[in-house]
Amino acid sequence: MNLNKTFESLQIKEMQIRNYSPRTIKTYCSLLIKLEKDLGKSLYEVTTEDFKNWLHYLITKKGISVSTVNQLISAFKIFHVDVCHRKWEEFHVRRPRKEKKLPIVLSLQEVQRMITVTNNIKHRAILMLTYSAGLRRMEVLQIKPGDIDSQRMQVRIVQGKGKKDRYTILSWKTLEVLRMYYKLERPSTYLFEPMGRKGQPLSERTVEYIVKNSAKNAGIKKEVSFHTLRHCFATHLLEAGVNLRQIQQFMGHTSLKTTAVYLHVAHIKTSEFTSPLDDITLF
Repeated sequence: MNLNKTFESLQIKEMQIRNYSPRTIKTYCSLLIKLEKDLGKSLYEVTTEDFKNWLHYLITKKGISVSTVNQLISAFKIFHVDVCHRKWEEFHVRRPRKEKKLPIVLSLQEVQRMITVTNNIKHRAILMLTYSAGLRRMEVLQIKPGDIDSQRMQVRIVQGKGKKDRYTILSWKTLEVLRMYYKLERPSTYLFEPMGRKGQPLSERTVEYIVKNSAKNAGIKKEVSFHTLRHCFATHLLEAGVNLRQIQQFMGHTSLKTTAVYLHVAHIKTSEFTSPLDDITLF
Protein backbone atom coordinates (compact mmCIF):
# COMPACT_ATOMS: atom_id res chain seq x y z
CA MET A 1 0.00 0.00 0.00
CA ASN A 2 1.33 3.45 -0.88
CA LEU A 3 1.97 5.53 2.23
CA ASN A 4 0.76 8.82 0.76
CA LYS A 5 -2.67 7.34 0.00
CA THR A 6 -3.19 6.00 3.51
CA PHE A 7 -2.18 9.09 5.51
CA GLU A 8 -5.36 11.12 5.11
CA SER A 9 -7.69 8.38 6.31
CA LEU A 10 -5.45 6.53 8.74
CA GLN A 11 -2.21 8.05 10.07
CA ILE A 12 -3.31 11.70 10.04
CA LYS A 13 -6.72 10.77 11.45
CA GLU A 14 -5.11 9.04 14.42
CA MET A 15 -2.88 12.01 15.17
CA GLN A 16 -5.75 14.47 14.82
CA ILE A 17 -7.78 12.41 17.30
CA ARG A 18 -4.86 12.75 19.73
CA ASN A 19 -4.93 16.52 19.12
CA TYR A 20 -1.39 16.63 17.72
CA SER A 21 -0.38 20.00 16.29
CA PRO A 22 -0.30 20.42 12.47
CA ARG A 23 3.45 20.92 12.77
CA THR A 24 3.94 17.56 14.53
CA ILE A 25 1.66 15.79 12.05
CA LYS A 26 3.65 17.20 9.14
CA THR A 27 6.96 16.14 10.76
CA TYR A 28 5.78 12.59 11.50
CA CYS A 29 4.39 12.18 8.00
CA SER A 30 7.64 13.28 6.37
CA LEU A 31 9.64 10.91 8.57
CA LEU A 32 7.49 7.93 7.63
CA ILE A 33 7.68 8.82 3.95
CA LYS A 34 11.47 8.82 4.28
CA LEU A 35 11.37 5.47 6.09
CA GLU A 36 9.35 3.86 3.31
CA LYS A 37 11.50 5.44 0.59
CA ASP A 38 14.81 4.42 2.18
CA LEU A 39 13.74 0.84 2.80
CA GLY A 40 12.00 0.48 -0.55
CA LYS A 41 9.02 -1.32 0.93
CA SER A 42 5.60 -0.60 2.37
CA LEU A 43 5.43 0.32 6.05
CA TYR A 44 3.17 -2.70 6.53
CA GLU A 45 6.11 -4.90 5.55
CA VAL A 46 8.73 -3.24 7.79
CA THR A 47 10.12 -5.68 10.36
CA THR A 48 11.86 -4.99 13.66
CA GLU A 49 15.20 -5.81 12.04
CA ASP A 50 14.47 -3.43 9.13
CA PHE A 51 13.59 -0.60 11.45
CA LYS A 52 16.55 -1.10 13.80
CA ASN A 53 19.03 -1.38 10.95
CA TRP A 54 17.64 1.83 9.46
CA LEU A 55 17.91 3.66 12.78
CA HIS A 56 21.45 2.38 13.22
CA TYR A 57 22.38 3.68 9.77
CA LEU A 58 20.88 7.12 10.45
CA ILE A 59 22.63 7.38 13.82
CA THR A 60 26.08 6.13 12.78
CA LYS A 61 26.27 7.43 9.21
CA LYS A 62 24.01 10.49 9.19
CA GLY A 63 24.52 11.59 12.80
CA ILE A 64 20.85 12.26 13.56
CA SER A 65 20.02 13.46 17.06
CA VAL A 66 18.36 11.52 19.88
CA SER A 67 15.38 13.84 19.47
CA THR A 68 14.95 12.81 15.83
CA VAL A 69 15.30 9.12 16.73
CA ASN A 70 12.52 9.51 19.28
CA GLN A 71 10.34 11.26 16.69
CA LEU A 72 10.90 8.38 14.26
CA ILE A 73 9.96 5.82 16.88
CA SER A 74 6.87 7.79 17.93
CA ALA A 75 5.70 8.22 14.33
CA PHE A 76 6.12 4.55 13.51
CA LYS A 77 4.54 3.47 16.78
CA ILE A 78 1.33 5.31 15.88
CA PHE A 79 1.30 3.58 12.50
CA HIS A 80 2.18 0.18 13.97
CA VAL A 81 -0.32 0.26 16.85
CA ASP A 82 -3.21 2.50 15.80
CA VAL A 83 -3.24 1.93 12.04
CA CYS A 84 -2.11 -1.70 11.87
CA HIS A 85 -3.60 -2.68 15.26
CA ARG A 86 -0.49 -4.54 16.32
CA LYS A 87 1.14 -4.82 19.73
CA TRP A 88 4.13 -2.51 20.14
CA GLU A 89 5.75 -4.79 22.72
CA GLU A 90 6.23 -7.41 20.02
CA PHE A 91 8.20 -4.94 17.88
CA HIS A 92 11.02 -4.76 20.46
CA VAL A 93 12.24 -1.21 19.76
CA ARG A 94 13.34 0.85 22.74
CA ARG A 95 14.06 4.54 22.89
CA PRO A 96 17.68 5.72 23.24
CA ARG A 97 18.99 7.28 26.41
CA LYS A 98 18.70 11.04 26.37
CA GLU A 99 21.80 13.14 25.84
CA LYS A 100 22.75 15.09 28.95
CA LYS A 101 24.00 18.29 27.37
CA LEU A 102 23.99 21.55 29.26
CA PRO A 103 22.56 24.56 27.41
CA ILE A 104 24.78 27.38 26.22
CA VAL A 105 24.07 30.50 28.26
CA LEU A 106 25.18 34.09 27.70
CA SER A 107 26.00 36.59 30.42
CA LEU A 108 23.81 39.63 31.00
CA GLN A 109 26.51 41.75 29.36
CA GLU A 110 26.52 39.56 26.25
CA VAL A 111 22.74 39.78 25.93
CA GLN A 112 23.01 43.54 26.36
CA ARG A 113 25.59 43.73 23.54
CA MET A 114 23.39 41.70 21.22
CA ILE A 115 20.50 44.10 21.76
CA THR A 116 22.48 47.33 21.53
CA VAL A 117 24.25 46.40 18.26
CA THR A 118 20.89 45.59 16.65
CA ASN A 119 19.67 48.79 15.01
CA ASN A 120 16.67 47.41 13.11
CA ILE A 121 13.68 48.16 15.37
CA LYS A 122 11.81 44.95 14.44
CA HIS A 123 14.88 42.80 15.01
CA ARG A 124 15.57 44.50 18.33
CA ALA A 125 11.96 43.98 19.41
CA ILE A 126 12.20 40.27 18.56
CA LEU A 127 15.41 39.85 20.56
CA MET A 128 14.07 41.72 23.57
CA LEU A 129 10.69 39.97 23.65
CA THR A 130 12.25 36.53 23.21
CA TYR A 131 14.80 37.02 25.96
CA SER A 132 12.65 38.95 28.43
CA ALA A 133 9.72 36.51 28.25
CA GLY A 134 11.58 33.23 27.60
CA LEU A 135 9.74 32.42 24.39
CA ARG A 136 10.20 29.54 21.97
CA ARG A 137 10.80 30.26 18.29
CA MET A 138 7.32 29.20 17.16
CA GLU A 139 5.76 31.22 19.96
CA VAL A 140 7.44 34.37 18.68
CA LEU A 141 6.31 33.63 15.12
CA GLN A 142 2.69 33.07 16.16
CA ILE A 143 2.32 35.85 18.73
CA LYS A 144 -0.24 38.57 17.98
CA PRO A 145 -0.48 42.20 19.14
CA GLY A 146 -3.40 41.32 21.42
CA ASP A 147 -1.22 38.84 23.32
CA ILE A 148 0.82 41.72 24.76
CA ASP A 149 -1.08 42.69 27.94
CA SER A 150 0.33 46.06 29.02
CA GLN A 151 -2.24 46.44 31.80
CA ARG A 152 -1.13 43.31 33.66
CA MET A 153 2.41 43.40 32.22
CA GLN A 154 2.09 39.88 30.89
CA VAL A 155 2.66 38.09 27.60
CA ARG A 156 0.00 35.53 26.74
CA ILE A 157 1.19 32.42 24.90
CA VAL A 158 -1.68 30.76 23.05
CA GLN A 159 -1.35 27.06 22.28
CA GLY A 160 2.39 26.80 22.83
CA LYS A 161 4.28 23.51 22.84
CA GLY A 162 1.98 20.68 23.85
CA LYS A 163 -1.00 22.93 22.96
CA LYS A 164 -0.77 24.68 26.31
CA ASP A 165 -1.65 28.30 27.06
CA ARG A 166 0.39 30.23 29.60
CA TYR A 167 1.36 33.69 30.79
CA THR A 168 4.89 34.96 31.18
CA ILE A 169 6.66 38.23 32.02
CA LEU A 170 6.32 41.44 30.02
CA SER A 171 9.35 43.68 30.49
CA TRP A 172 8.82 47.46 30.69
CA LYS A 173 11.81 48.08 28.42
CA THR A 174 10.48 45.54 25.93
CA LEU A 175 7.05 47.18 26.01
CA GLU A 176 8.58 50.55 25.13
CA VAL A 177 10.40 49.09 22.12
CA LEU A 178 7.30 47.13 21.03
CA ARG A 179 5.25 50.33 21.07
CA MET A 180 7.81 52.14 18.90
CA TYR A 181 7.95 49.21 16.52
CA TYR A 182 4.15 48.93 16.32
CA LYS A 183 3.73 52.62 15.45
CA LEU A 184 6.25 52.24 12.62
CA GLU A 185 5.06 49.00 11.01
CA ARG A 186 1.44 48.55 12.10
CA PRO A 187 1.33 44.75 11.73
CA SER A 188 -2.13 43.46 10.83
CA THR A 189 -2.37 39.91 12.17
CA TYR A 190 0.89 38.73 13.68
CA LEU A 191 3.07 40.95 15.82
CA PHE A 192 6.05 40.30 13.54
CA GLU A 193 5.31 40.14 9.81
CA PRO A 194 7.59 40.15 6.73
CA MET A 195 8.02 43.46 4.94
CA GLY A 196 5.30 43.84 2.31
CA ARG A 197 3.47 40.66 3.39
CA LYS A 198 0.79 41.73 5.84
CA GLY A 199 -1.05 38.97 7.64
CA GLN A 200 1.81 36.47 7.30
CA PRO A 201 4.21 35.39 10.06
CA LEU A 202 7.98 35.56 9.74
CA SER A 203 9.76 32.34 8.82
CA GLU A 204 11.78 30.24 11.27
CA ARG A 205 14.86 30.81 9.13
CA THR A 206 14.44 34.59 9.36
CA VAL A 207 14.28 34.81 13.14
CA GLU A 208 17.15 32.33 13.51
CA TYR A 209 19.24 34.53 11.25
CA ILE A 210 18.33 37.63 13.27
CA VAL A 211 19.67 36.08 16.48
CA LYS A 212 22.83 34.64 14.94
CA ASN A 213 23.60 37.90 13.11
CA SER A 214 23.17 39.97 16.28
CA ALA A 215 25.45 37.59 18.21
CA LYS A 216 28.05 37.85 15.45
CA ASN A 217 27.89 41.66 15.39
CA ALA A 218 28.20 41.67 19.18
CA GLY A 219 31.46 39.73 18.93
CA ILE A 220 30.12 36.69 20.76
CA LYS A 221 32.12 33.55 19.97
CA LYS A 222 29.75 31.06 21.63
CA GLU A 223 27.47 28.92 19.46
CA VAL A 224 24.32 31.01 19.72
CA SER A 225 20.91 29.90 18.42
CA PHE A 226 17.44 31.35 18.83
CA HIS A 227 16.80 28.99 21.76
CA THR A 228 19.87 30.37 23.55
CA LEU A 229 17.88 33.48 24.52
CA ARG A 230 15.25 31.27 26.18
CA HIS A 231 17.99 29.46 28.11
CA CYS A 232 19.37 32.84 29.20
CA PHE A 233 15.95 33.94 30.45
CA ALA A 234 15.60 30.92 32.74
CA THR A 235 19.21 30.98 33.96
CA HIS A 236 19.25 34.70 34.73
CA LEU A 237 15.95 34.45 36.62
CA LEU A 238 17.37 31.62 38.69
CA GLU A 239 20.49 33.63 39.42
CA ALA A 240 18.27 36.52 40.51
CA GLY A 241 16.60 34.32 43.13
CA VAL A 242 13.36 33.34 41.35
CA ASN A 243 12.31 29.84 42.42
CA LEU A 244 12.30 26.93 39.99
CA ARG A 245 8.56 26.33 40.19
CA GLN A 246 7.82 29.87 39.04
CA ILE A 247 10.39 29.62 36.24
CA GLN A 248 8.78 26.34 35.18
CA GLN A 249 5.44 28.16 34.76
CA PHE A 250 7.01 31.00 32.79
CA MET A 251 8.79 28.52 30.49
CA GLY A 252 5.77 26.27 29.99
CA HIS A 253 7.63 23.12 31.03
CA THR A 254 5.49 20.09 31.84
CA SER A 255 8.09 18.60 34.18
CA LEU A 256 10.15 20.39 36.82
CA LYS A 257 13.05 18.14 35.79
CA THR A 258 13.30 20.02 32.50
CA THR A 259 13.60 23.33 34.35
CA ALA A 260 16.06 21.91 36.87
CA VAL A 261 18.79 21.66 34.19
CA TYR A 262 19.41 25.39 34.71
CA LEU A 263 20.68 24.63 38.22
CA HIS A 264 23.79 23.25 36.52
CA VAL A 265 24.57 26.41 34.55
CA ALA A 266 23.44 29.16 36.92
CA HIS A 267 26.02 30.96 39.06
CA ILE A 268 24.47 31.07 42.51
CA LYS A 269 26.34 33.30 44.96
CA THR A 270 26.49 31.25 48.15
CA SER A 271 27.76 34.30 50.06
CA GLU A 272 24.27 35.80 49.81
CA PHE A 273 22.70 32.93 51.75
CA THR A 274 23.01 31.62 55.28
CA SER A 275 22.67 28.10 56.58
CA PRO A 276 19.31 27.26 58.23
CA LEU A 277 21.32 26.20 61.29
CA ASP A 278 22.15 29.86 61.92
CA ASP A 279 18.44 30.54 62.51
CA ILE A 280 18.28 28.05 65.37
CA THR A 281 18.92 29.11 68.95
CA LEU A 282 21.26 26.56 70.49
CA PHE A 283 22.69 28.26 73.57
